[in-house]
Amino acid sequence: MSQTKQKWLTPRTVVTLAMLTAVALVVTWLCKAIPSVNGFLDFEFKSVVICIGGFTLGPAAAIVLSFLVPVVEFFTFSGTGPIGLIMNIAATASFCCPACYLYKRRHTMNGAVIGLAAGTVTLTAVMVLWNYLITPMYQGTPRDVIASMLIPVFLPFNLVKGGLNMAATLLLYKPVVTALRRAGLVPPSQAGRSGKFSGGFILFSVALLITFLLLALVLLKII
Repeated sequence: MSQTKQKWLTPRTVVTLAMLTAVALVVTWLCKAIPSVNGFLDFEFKSVVICIGGFTLGPAAAIVLSFLVPVVEFFTFSGTGPIGLIMNIAATASFCCPACYLYKRRHTMNGAVIGLAAGTVTLTAVMVLWNYLITPMYQGTPRDVIASMLIPVFLPFNLVKGGLNMAATLLLYKPVVTALRRAGLVPPSQAGRSGKFSGGFILFSVALLITFLLLALVLLKII
């Protein structure tokens, strides 16, 4: 085992991953109260928790959590079956892994924005393709019907879902990491390079969140 791997797989890391998994599962369960788009597309925010973990502990943590959280969800309260599990992993990993990788390469608030924006684009591209390929098997809907839904339904849904997770991550990352530092779950050296959390950045994140919330309400046909 390499020295880097030994350093990453510490008891503190395992405890933090377990805690983040539990929080992500609670968040996912609470999100079931949100109405679905077209009866089966669900807004959820476990990716916020996973990205915070990945930003704090590195891309390897994002990979682990992107698989671990959907698998535990599958064996507890999910009713989507094995195909739903595959779709869940694909959606989570396609958003969180690019975001956390790019943030590691550019460890600033601007890097977080770039990474999360890239995650949103990747999520949208991957899920449009996967919905075209897999949803007919999953929902029993003819493929030509699914094809007609790609642009008006799946594309905007995944963009809005990614945008909501992006905005929520930008708002919550700094206070959550600060709390993790105080609890001794995150080394100070890992949390101290994230950059200045300015008032302008908070306003940008709030504006982003409000924008995507309004778009989500449009998709849900509430407004």
